[in-house]
Amino acid sequence: MSKLAGKVAIITGGSTGIGLATARLFVAEGAHVYITGRRQAELDAAVREIGDNVVGVRGDVSNLADLDRLYEQVQREKGRIDVVFANAASATFAPLGAITEEQYEREFGSNVKGLLFTVQKALPLLVEGASIILNASIVASKGSAAMSVYSATKAAVRSFARTWTTDLKDRKIRVNAISPGPIDTPGLNGMVPADQAEGLKASLVSQVPLGRLGKPEEIARAALFLASDDSTFVTGIELFVDGGVAQV
Repeated sequence: MSKLAGKVAIITGGSTGIGLATARLFVAEGAHVYITGRRQAELDAAVREIGDNVVGVRGDVSNLADLDRLYEQVQREKGRIDVVFANAASATFAPLGAITEEQYEREFGSNVKGLLFTVQKALPLLVEGASIILNASIVASKGSAAMSVYSATKAAVRSFARTWTTDLKDRKIRVNAISPGPIDTPGLNGMVPADQAEGLKASLVSQVPLGRLGKPEEIARAALFLASDDSTFVTGIELFVDGGVAQV
C-alpha cells in the first residue's frame, strides 16, 4: 500500500533538487502535492515531469503575501494539510569580512523567516497528527569556512524542530529536521562559477566517508519516512543523511 495515500503535502522549493525529488516520490506514494518555486519556468517543468496529483504555485517563501496566496489555494482546493516539507533555502559562500547585508537578508529571509512563516501559516490547515519536516543541514554542526551565515540559519532551523515539537504536542503534530550532507543538486553547482564546480565537488567528496556526493532521491526517502506512518513515534529529531560527514 502507498505510504502517503490520500495525504495532502506542501513542499517549498519543489521545482528542483531535493524538493523536486521529494515531490516526485510523495506523488508516487499516493500524495497530492503542492510545490512552490520562485521561477515559473522551472515550476512548470517540474509539474510536467511529475505529471498527475501535483500543483505548482509560484512564490517566494520570504514574501508573506506569496505564502498567504499558497494556503488560500490549498484551503479552497483541499481544505487540509497532512505534511509540510519546508525545504526552500538559499546559500552563498562568504568568509567573515566579506559578508554583505544583502547576503544576510537573503539567507535569513528565506531560510529562517520564510521557513518559520511557511509552517506558522500552515497551522490552521494542519490536521491532528500531521508531519512537519524542516530541511536543515550538517553545517549547523560543523565549522565550515565561508559558510557562517548559512550555517547560522540552519542552526536556527534545528532549534525550531525542538521548540515547535513542544509547541504542537497537544495537536500530536510531529516536527523533525533532516540534515543533508553534500548533495549533488543544481543549487550546489550554482554556489560557485561553472569552472570551479568540479573542484568544489571533489573537495566535498574527500570529506565524505562513503566517498561520494549524496543524491536528492536519498534525501527524499528520508523525508518520506518522516512524512509517513513509519515514523509515528518520531518527533523533535535531527536525521542526518550525510554519508557520515558529521558523524566521524
